[in-house]
Amino acid sequence: MNNLFSQSRAAKRFKAPLSDRIWLTADTFEVRFERPVGFEFVAGQKITLVSGRIARDYTLINAPQDRELAICVRHVPQGKMTPILAGAPIGQIFDLTSAFGFFIFQPSQRPAVFVASGTGIAPFVAFVRAGVREGRLLHGVRHLNELYYQDLLAPAVEAYIACLSRPGKLGDGGVQRFLGRVTSYLAKELPSAAYDFYLCGSGGMVRDALGIIDERFPTSRVFSEIFY
Repeated sequence: MNNLFSQSRAAKRFKAPLSDRIWLTADTFEVRFERPVGFEFVAGQKITLVSGRIARDYTLINAPQDRELAICVRHVPQGKMTPILAGAPIGQIFDLTSAFGFFIFQPSQRPAVFVASGTGIAPFVAFVRAGVREGRLLHGVRHLNELYYQDLLAPAVEAYIACLSRPGKLGDGGVQRFLGRVTSYLAKELPSAAYDFYLCGSGGMVRDALGIIDERFPTSRVFSEIFY
């Protein structure tokens, strides 16, 4: 954590105009910025976005070769940065740092299992847009309409499992659906093997998943990132 904080503090600053805002659900939206000249990154890395004295970290969801930069944001009305992003006019200039972080895809002989809760899907969107075409992807949300980027992700990975934590109709939708949290899927449904796990989402999800992995998949490798 200290290493990442040091990276962010030492990062180069860029200026980027807001170019588009797309609402994905009633409380989640995608924000796009014009890509500054000289800005480079690896899929899965994050930036620190700055507006005045407010700074927040966001993972980029676009591919490294794209002409725009994009982030996925859950709107928190009482928050400090998300109301700004939700209401800023197109063209408003934001400061952002160069990319940092180590939550990137690392191919190996072990099968990959990508585990996301909510907007923790962001780095996996970046992986797919950068060309990753392997792995089992679990996306944990409450309701079907919160499966952001399903149409992009489902055809790209080896298996896409929508994990729905609230009771209700699972629907068909052409993808596999599981009624329960991603951690329940890991505990009950995932076959025993050695995997590369990539965990991204709430601290509670990451903590619980680590406990299950230690018990059921002890020879696996784990990469994790907590979304607040």
